[in-house]
Amino acid sequence: MASPTSTNPAHAHFESVLQAQLCQDVLSSFQGLCRALGLEPGGGLPQYHKIKAQLNYWSAKSLWAKLDKRASQPVYQQGQACTSTKCLVVGAGPCGLRAAVELAMLGARVVLVEKRTKFSRHNVLHLWPFTIHDLRALGAKKFYGRFCTGSLDHISIRQLQLLLLKVALLLGVEIHWGVTFTGLQPPPRKGSGWRAQLQPSPPAQLANYEFDVLISAAGGKFVPEGFTVREMRGKLAIGITANFVNRRTVEETQVPEISGVARIYNQSFFQSLLKATGIDLENIVYYKDDTHYFVMTAKKQCLLRLGVLRQDWPETDRLLGSANVVPEALQRFARAAADFATHGKLGKLEFAQDAHGRPDVSAFDFTSMMRAESSARVQEKHGARLLLGLVGDCLVEPFWPLGTGVARGFLAAFDAAWMVKRWAEGARPLEVLAERESLYQLLSQTSPENMHRNVAQYGLDPASRYPNLNLRAVTPSQVRDLYDVEAKEPVRRMSDKTDSGKPATGSVATQEELLHWCQEQTAGYPGVHVTNLSSSWVDGLALCALVHRLRPGLLEPSELQGVGALEATSWALKMAEHELGITPVLSAQAMVAGNDPLGLIAYLSHFHSAFKSTPHNPGEPEAAGPVSQGSSGTASAVLFLGKLQRTLQRTRVQGNGEDAGGKKPRMEVEAETPSTEEPPVPEPDVPVTPASQYQEASAEDLCALCGEHLYILERLCANGRFFHRSCFRCHICETTLWPSGYGQHPGDGHFYCLQHLPQPGHKEDSSDRGPESQVLPIHSENNMPSRPSIPVAPQEGTSPVPSQPTRRLIRLSSPERQRLSSLHLTPDPEMEAPPKPPRSCSILARQALEGSFVGWGMPVQSPQVLVAVEKEEEEESPCSSDEEAEEDVPLDSDTEQVLWNLAKNSGTMNSYPTWRRTLLRRAKEEEMKRFCKAQAIQRRQNEIEAALRELEAKGMELELALRSRGSSPEQQKALWLEQLLQLVQKKNSLVAEEAELMITVQELNLEEKQWQLDQELRTYMNQEEALKTAADQQAEDKVLRKLVDVVNQRDALIRFQEERRLSELPSGPGPQG
Repeated sequence: MASPTSTNPAHAHFESVLQAQLCQDVLSSFQGLCRALGLEPGGGLPQYHKIKAQLNYWSAKSLWAKLDKRASQPVYQQGQACTSTKCLVVGAGPCGLRAAVELAMLGARVVLVEKRTKFSRHNVLHLWPFTIHDLRALGAKKFYGRFCTGSLDHISIRQLQLLLLKVALLLGVEIHWGVTFTGLQPPPRKGSGWRAQLQPSPPAQLANYEFDVLISAAGGKFVPEGFTVREMRGKLAIGITANFVNRRTVEETQVPEISGVARIYNQSFFQSLLKATGIDLENIVYYKDDTHYFVMTAKKQCLLRLGVLRQDWPETDRLLGSANVVPEALQRFARAAADFATHGKLGKLEFAQDAHGRPDVSAFDFTSMMRAESSARVQEKHGARLLLGLVGDCLVEPFWPLGTGVARGFLAAFDAAWMVKRWAEGARPLEVLAERESLYQLLSQTSPENMHRNVAQYGLDPASRYPNLNLRAVTPSQVRDLYDVEAKEPVRRMSDKTDSGKPATGSVATQEELLHWCQEQTAGYPGVHVTNLSSSWVDGLALCALVHRLRPGLLEPSELQGVGALEATSWALKMAEHELGITPVLSAQAMVAGNDPLGLIAYLSHFHSAFKSTPHNPGEPEAAGPVSQGSSGTASAVLFLGKLQRTLQRTRVQGNGEDAGGKKPRMEVEAETPSTEEPPVPEPDVPVTPASQYQEASAEDLCALCGEHLYILERLCANGRFFHRSCFRCHICETTLWPSGYGQHPGDGHFYCLQHLPQPGHKEDSSDRGPESQVLPIHSENNMPSRPSIPVAPQEGTSPVPSQPTRRLIRLSSPERQRLSSLHLTPDPEMEAPPKPPRSCSILARQALEGSFVGWGMPVQSPQVLVAVEKEEEEESPCSSDEEAEEDVPLDSDTEQVLWNLAKNSGTMNSYPTWRRTLLRRAKEEEMKRFCKAQAIQRRQNEIEAALRELEAKGMELELALRSRGSSPEQQKALWLEQLLQLVQKKNSLVAEEAELMITVQELNLEEKQWQLDQELRTYMNQEEALKTAADQQAEDKVLRKLVDVVNQRDALIRFQEERRLSELPSGPGPQG
């Protein structure tokens, strides 16, 4: 506040600018400041220097110091880099304002137009470390004292716009409100410049403003003419945002935020939510800022069932249109979800008001996201050049669960300002465009982990932000189409619905090339003569030879003598799936009968695309070496997941006490090599599974679930049967079943996701929590069973620990376990955990000192490191009287209970008072990374599913044309067949990518299981041996066995990744292990 003795009105106006919380108040206060100082607003950088010189006010000095430090960077050339450049910025969103600030610091004249007249968006944005440092360097704490004071780093859109608006006004940006940009007005004659078409009629000064740079930040719905926009579609995704009034009571401040809970690794929470409220979600996030902000992804069927949507429509715009959404039901939906996620601790939830005075809750569609094909263009007419650049959502629409919007938006604003600087330096237009597009290629790949670590050195120069920067990745010749002379082309929108992800490996073989390759691979085998792609394969010998060529040692060719065609073909199909990762497309009987030539060609093409680079020795089948997993290309991940699925099935059978042995058929005898395994044990009493998996007549023609016809590209094989992908869903929750993420119940034969897979002997309700949820012997007064923490995921092949009702359940987020599970503490038998832990940061700090963070990528924290971190925290938290100190967020009771139990023997560490907040913030950051990783996987899975549906539709048309008995020319049929093979190869590539994603999911799940089991084991081990009961000792042994099993599974994943890495080295195939 202004000094009580101050009589200078400019001081009061400056304080009003700092404290203003409404857009109009900011503008009126700033105009009053300029009048008091005798200045005109919008005078560019010279205006800032005049304000600073005339406003000799103690409260402003810290702000001037920050802005001067930023402006003193060499790249700005003391505000002289772009003094002759005139810019128009469209849109006063965070990215538009941030770009305007950079352009003003370069010395350009900047005019900004915004169609709105107020800032009203309460939604909260996640901030990366560099954005926090960047905003602090612009005086964010001066304008908004609560900036980044919680356990999560975020800020509401409205507050971010307000603080950037204040900085832009101080730096001389000329801002016009209530003005809509509708298009460009080219220069009518030589000597004139480019102008903007604006509505309503702007003042003459603005209407006649001629500029040579246009920066569009008007959002995804407005892109200037000439730019091409690509649409990236996935499966239907409905988001819901809700903002509730934050009264800032003590009870509200103690409710922990939720950085993100995702169904992909925490199914039990969402099952509990469904059971308690009827609400079915994919994820949920809770941030505490100006409002209590919740954002979640809801399932359409749930919204229809609960009456939020009146009617189901195929068109998304119509489905989520205002006429089809019931506002009262939507409010009940959002309130119930928020209340459940926070255990009702926020009290009575009252909606904040949006810009129209209505409750701030909305449903939106993020099924499709727009991305501009290019980030900049140059237009020229009558000798006048105009540089156009995109920033913000009109450049790339962000995927909200990843929290990348404002961070990448700021990066794009910096890159656009760098482009303007290069433009002002006189660089040739094509060079400027090529450099900008080279930077744009990096944008979608950026993350806090792959950028420069020292965020304090970030600046306008791209080299200060991007490691391994190549500004010549795009050449001037590649951007000639971005340089328009007349620029009359309308905006083009390109659909990318099939987004096939990884390109198909290599060119697709024609029928003749496929036949030739099969002949080469099977040459030299006795009794094998491949002359075509139909009758040559009916005896099964050719397929056995092909499998033996690619994986010798499974059997000797002499063993095939006297073996029937059906048995040989069944063995070859099984080995191809189990050892090569080639899933069946047709049954053994159909192959022997030779009645599905298209299916056979599609099946063999998978071999060719995966192993066409495999060397072969004609006439010497015995000399061929085994094919490594890596050499199979797209099949390696599918192979690994198949082995994992069969191992889980076998473990379940053995765990049920059933006979896992028995005499195996002769053709199932496999060599004892590291890369092979025993065949899966047949599960008895499964009525729908035949004894021989691949001998069911015409099994590939009809879906085993719906009974409808199956076309080649629709066929999904699981447990020897064929399904539509759309039919292969969990029998209970009807979610799509992913590779290695399902099981078949031996009793009813149905398929289930792992969350709902019935466990023999398990008597608890599996819909409430996972079958492997454990009860830990830790006492806690405030236990919340439905807390959205990450429980142990279902683990197959193990029996649950008997429930112990006298013990209390404790749940801790994965990153917190990650930081605590490596602590090497000696238990003190004389000290017992108190019923309520003291809220002492010294305990947490001391346990951090005593603990070892080695492993999982966490370095050892030494006392010297802690001192450095402490100093860093103090530097980042200004304690001047005019800036509010950062809040110390309390730990929730469950977290603090575990911290106390693990650190109860530690001494005090009063010299590090900020470590408690630091520990919690870093844990939340790790939790956010986990959530973002899971959401990226889920988004890509949805995109793959949408792409596969489109491939299936195209494949059905081609297959019908090929199977018809019409008199189509042979040349046309050959073309259709080649197109079908192309679709098959695209499908195989997508399925392989899907398998890669599921391996990552396995890593997330196993990581979660290991840390939970580790915590549970430590709890038992910290008990005195004399006080342990027989049940305790038995439970401890069982947990230890589970932990060893999980560690072995993680080790298998690591070995798989290492083998594949070695096999892909250019020096040759890697060692087999």
